[in-house]
Amino acid sequence: MKVLVPVKRAIDSNVKARVKADGSGVDLANVKMSMNPFDEIAVEEAVRMKEGKGHAAGTATEIVVVSIGPAQASETIRTALAIGADRGILVQSDADLDPLAVAKVLKAVVEEEKPDLVLMGKQSIDGDNNAAGQMLAALLDWPQATFAGKIEIGGGKATVTREVDGGLQTVAAQLPAVVTVDLRLNTPRYASLPNIMKAKKKEIATKTVADYGVDAAPRLKVLKVSEPPKRSAGEKVSGAEELVAKLKSKGVL
Repeated sequence: MKVLVPVKRAIDSNVKARVKADGSGVDLANVKMSMNPFDEIAVEEAVRMKEGKGHAAGTATEIVVVSIGPAQASETIRTALAIGADRGILVQSDADLDPLAVAKVLKAVVEEEKPDLVLMGKQSIDGDNNAAGQMLAALLDWPQATFAGKIEIGGGKATVTREVDGGLQTVAAQLPAVVTVDLRLNTPRYASLPNIMKAKKKEIATKTVADYGVDAAPRLKVLKVSEPPKRSAGEKVSGAEELVAKLKSKGVL
């Protein structure tokens, strides 16, 4: 079974994002970039499928990682290769594509690679759109299962357990399918030094959006980006009676 894992180069999750002075977007100058955390979970799960670990053990035979972004996104692909993916595809684009354009490019990659499963993060931590996976499934006319907390492969199906408001829901999707993963699926490993060295020899094919003949014209326009309002300072109280009195005076109680 071939597994295709899209990964995105995003601001490192430990870095505090800074908004540009003109409010046009997030300042990326001299900012540490890393693989989107949800995509890292998808890569880990695909590698476990190949290694014979986890609920879908031994089902993957090849793992292909694809990233859409600037030339530096090849570093993100190398990270995935060091974790255990087999080869990578970089679709170069200096523009920050909206979810529909991303889904269209991924559709073209899927049609070329013909994977049995597309395993991807449920969303990126920069745009937080949570849309590319669902759009890709719709464009391919494939079954989809989102927010996977557990994945089992067997009988030509992907059985996914996911969290819903009322508890856990288990759904089955006939392969080929698109599955998006959630935080509870696994804990990604750190790439070992030997695997980092091996990753340097693995293949990364470089293409452009134009090579796939995709219309990537933006359909969304960012009007303004602003930081969340700062929280006001709290008040200290001497005891429970004063706390209750203050809450009543503010209409909370």
